[in-house]
Amino acid sequence: MNDVDARMDRLRRAARYRYQQLVESEIERGSLDPDEVREERRLLKAADVAAHARAQIEEAERRGVFEGNPYHGKPLPGLDGQHDPDWWIKSKIEREDIRGIAPPALSLRTEDAELDGALDALSLESDVRDVLVDFNARVKEARRQLLGGPPVVTPMRDVESEVQAWQERRETRMASAARAAEQARLDARPRRWWRRRGS
Repeated sequence: MNDVDARMDRLRRAARYRYQQLVESEIERGSLDPDEVREERRLLKAADVAAHARAQIEEAERRGVFEGNPYHGKPLPGLDGQHDPDWWIKSKIEREDIRGIAPPALSLRTEDAELDGALDALSLESDVRDVLVDFNARVKEARRQLLGGPPVVTPMRDVESEVQAWQERRETRMASAARAAEQARLDARPRRWWRRRGS
């Protein structure tokens, strides 16, 4: 703490002490209500806490503590003015991509959105069929259970049309991979940089 900060701190303490003496003398005379004084003291303490917090933040900024912080000078994400007691668990679930603890309606909706990508990672048609049959069975089971929570609106997948779409996507990927390999082979072929002149 430098000299200016120390001097300001002493002045604040002196002002608080003088204010308390004046208030106590007014209470003794009967011109102030003790309840009002308590409320005013509470508000002053809150103002002191806010001033102290601002001073700490300014000192940290001078030292460079916030450099590199992506939220420096910006509002924190997720603060919309409404208090949510479960904010910490929701942010942990989102941050660490935890799955399997959401209600079936939500987890099935997420899985449905990512199902085409998961199917494209498979190489056998029998595996694709097994995944689709399992997905449809879980959707059916979630619709039958009456455990509460949001309703299950995820549609079941038609196995035959999904397998056909998987095959078409696979053929398209294989054809583009073959074209890319052919282009790479042509690009890697040595080129003649001289020309043979005719006689």
